[in-house]
Amino acid sequence: MPRSIRPAVAGRRQWIDVAKGVCILLVVLWHVIMKHYLQVGWRLPVPLPGVWGTFGEQLLPLRMPVFFTISGMLAAGAVTRSWAQTRRSRITKFLYLYALWFAVHTAVLWNLPGFDTLAARSVADIAEQLTVTPTNLWYLMALAVYFTIARSTRALPAVVVLMPAFVLSAVAASGMLAAPGNRGQLYQNLLFFLAGVRLKPWIDRWAQTATLRTFGVCVAAYLVTVAVMRVAGAQRWPGVWPLISGLAVAAGVAGATQLVRLRRLSNALAGLGRNTLPIYVIHMPLLAIIDAVLRDVFSGAGPAAQLVLAAVLPVALTALLVLVCVRLHRWAPAVGGAWLFTLPQRRVPVAVHEQPTVELPVLRPGQDTLPTMQLPILRSAHDATVDLRAPGPRGSDDGGRY
Repeated sequence: MPRSIRPAVAGRRQWIDVAKGVCILLVVLWHVIMKHYLQVGWRLPVPLPGVWGTFGEQLLPLRMPVFFTISGMLAAGAVTRSWAQTRRSRITKFLYLYALWFAVHTAVLWNLPGFDTLAARSVADIAEQLTVTPTNLWYLMALAVYFTIARSTRALPAVVVLMPAFVLSAVAASGMLAAPGNRGQLYQNLLFFLAGVRLKPWIDRWAQTATLRTFGVCVAAYLVTVAVMRVAGAQRWPGVWPLISGLAVAAGVAGATQLVRLRRLSNALAGLGRNTLPIYVIHMPLLAIIDAVLRDVFSGAGPAAQLVLAAVLPVALTALLVLVCVRLHRWAPAVGGAWLFTLPQRRVPVAVHEQPTVELPVLRPGQDTLPTMQLPILRSAHDATVDLRAPGPRGSDDGGRY
């Protein structure tokens, strides 16, 4: 039986990172299923591809709502700070990353028109996808937009902020609002980010008190609700989608706290949860290349080979993509590629001779009096960090842990 972790050891941060790790795996798995696996020409006597597709669809209300709820919780403290303290790390950073990786994705996908995903094919597409209709990188744009809204409305009562966000989510999910590309995702998930910001104490309390039994009840309620929704065709009924997603968030949080008890598994998932950004931005171009190389190969495989591939390909390919993304992220700083994953730091030179000084007595051999020497006073720990390549200290940026 796996050894359990005491709550004091695992802590709140562990379950948050575990939840993020599960979510990023589900995101990659969904993209593998939809953009590659279901595009293969399967010739099978059993409906394995349909099973995988149905499995991925059942988790649609969970993946991004849980992701954004946690992102909101992690941003709750920053929302109370000034614009000057947060603009760079919470807004500029994610707009920079979106623009940067949009260029990378566009360069790769431009040459792979057979890959089934939203990609720019003209100058007009580039302009639109950089502004109002984001690509599969929309999560990065959403973080910047959501934080701006959360910070601007921080003085308003929670209900005044959350109710309009609920209405927007319900209207967008029902299809009553024009939402091409991933714009609908921006509309639908604002609610969960704001809920993470405003309801953080309640979510923390739920995480601390959730048990295996409550997790099981939440999962059962979620599965039954999703099944009823599918049978009744209620996906487009106003309010159904955000309510089911809220139930999925409750189940996801409770499940993450239970996974923390499994030491090895939770540590592995938490490690992924602390590296969601590189996995998120890198996996799609890699998947597009793999699809271009292997789709026809898999489509032309024999019946036995196809049966094995249909059973294991989604999991195997997801694991491969995640592993490669993590490795590339680790290697990036060694080749000067740290700027691919964070906003480059600003350098603000500070002249040492302009700092105030204090006199310290120094007695030398043969002297009867104590001369003095001038030493700078360090106003903060930042002044003690010296960049040998340029004068002045290196700045530090609160990048945030989304």
